[in-house]
Amino acid sequence: MKIGIGSDHNGFELKEAIKEFISSTEHEVVDYGCHSCNAVDYPDVAFDVSKAISEGDLDRGILICGTGIGVCIAANKYPGIRAALAHDTYSAERAQLSNNAQILTMGAQIIGDELGKKVVESYLNAEWANGSKRKVDKIIENENKFLRDHYQEAAAGNQCS
Repeated sequence: MKIGIGSDHNGFELKEAIKEFISSTEHEVVDYGCHSCNAVDYPDVAFDVSKAISEGDLDRGILICGTGIGVCIAANKYPGIRAALAHDTYSAERAQLSNNAQILTMGAQIIGDELGKKVVESYLNAEWANGSKRKVDKIIENENKFLRDHYQEAAAGNQCS
């Protein structure tokens, strides 16, 4: 699999450890930044990884910030993306098995390097097998309906009278 990884400055050191771990496996890793401890806004990195997944350039993504919450919220704002926050192996596995989450998020101020590697390993080893498909389909249908309705309203508002 081709895995995108990204973080803000708070997650930089954990990102580097996770990137090294993924590189030691059969997976390919693509680093979307940040590339130092200099301040970076996490939504920018989350949107870049989400876009790459949406466009089919990546199979999955891993995003890291201080708590994992900010990157999770940002990634979930990107149409078609399901990001899940996990700091334990069971939740990481279920993110994929039950919810087909394309992105795993973690908090560097919450989880250490070694546990982070185990969480990522659980997530990457899990394969979506239509677990909770009915529920995931409802999420997708609702998102698509919202986007359709929103664009129809926007188009109607832009018509000349």
